[in-house]
Amino acid sequence: MAKPGILGRSSMPRSNEGMRLIFSAVIGVMLGYLFGISFPTVNITKLHFPSSIVSYIEDRNSGITTQTLLNHAWTSANSHKKNNTDTKSDEIPKIYVTSNPKGAERLPPGIVVSETDLYPRRLWGEPSEDLTVQPRYLVTFTVGIAQKANIDAAVKKFSENFTIMLFHYDGRTTEWDEFDWSKRAIHVSVSKQTKWWYAKRFLHPDVVARYDYIFIWDEDLGVQHFNAEAYIKLVRKHGLEISQPGLEPDRGLTWQMTKRRGDREVHKVTEERPGWCSDPHLPPCAAFVEIMATVFSRDAWRCVWHMIQNDLVHGWGLDFALRKCVEPAHEKIGVVDAQWIVHQSVPSLGNQGKSENGKAPWEGVRGRCRKEWGIFQRRLADAEKKYYLDRGITPPNSTSV
Repeated sequence: MAKPGILGRSSMPRSNEGMRLIFSAVIGVMLGYLFGISFPTVNITKLHFPSSIVSYIEDRNSGITTQTLLNHAWTSANSHKKNNTDTKSDEIPKIYVTSNPKGAERLPPGIVVSETDLYPRRLWGEPSEDLTVQPRYLVTFTVGIAQKANIDAAVKKFSENFTIMLFHYDGRTTEWDEFDWSKRAIHVSVSKQTKWWYAKRFLHPDVVARYDYIFIWDEDLGVQHFNAEAYIKLVRKHGLEISQPGLEPDRGLTWQMTKRRGDREVHKVTEERPGWCSDPHLPPCAAFVEIMATVFSRDAWRCVWHMIQNDLVHGWGLDFALRKCVEPAHEKIGVVDAQWIVHQSVPSLGNQGKSENGKAPWEGVRGRCRKEWGIFQRRLADAEKKYYLDRGITPPNSTSV
């Protein structure tokens, strides 16, 4: 009789233990449910983390605990829930601004920065105090170390209002550090490339938008009679959007249009050899400058940059097509006679070519230049013809380069 009593008493604790487990499970499920409905799903992109959290991420020794982070998240979630309740579950429309730059439509316009600059900045201090000087103009030279002395003389003709940018086609950059101005200049080095290759890749209009004028110059220019600030004043005075300094008549002259005239500040038209100009308002008698020392306004450069072809690196033919970017071209393209230069005709970049079939390196480069000119002429003519035909318009005869 003792055994049944013993068995009954020993089963009671086990039964109570089972009930406690069931009760705990039920309570856990209920708490989990209640917690879940009070803590809705939160889109992480909509959480605005306080600066303390950012500081914690950057510095784990700041003393902020995990509990603090959870408190921030809980507060943000409750705020999100309240907002949803206030709007009666209406979804906030997603940002999509068609007027933003392509690819940035999902950003609020106030955060979009579509343009940049070439101003170097500090690694410390207040960003708003970085720039003590903001140059208004840009001058670029495509250079090799052999022309170091000439470039030094040229750079000294440009004031602090100019950002100096050197494109190094020979890969040698450190030797320029002997000049104080070189330490402030911007250096870009890619072996055996031309200035138009560089310009297409590093002078995008949105990168140089801060500059009123952009000088894109060769390395073999004598500047004894040139002053950049005086040049800018004349360009503004005469309304020139695309220009160049006049060339010394006895040195490196190809076209009459670029020849310096000693009796005026600026000229915009000229007379060429018989038969060269079918229209006195067209190149090479007007609306024409060469590409050795060209100066572009901001707006003109935005157009010209888009016309430069990625694979046509020498730019031949571009000078005859510059007129496409300003209107009227024969009024807005001209030569500044009062500030003039000397073209020294040093074939330094030409010597960067490759000798083939018994020809000197420069001969191969010159052959490529002529070939590119023909390709560019055909592309431009074909593009204009297609534009008119697609619109049912008979193409004009004056569309050739």
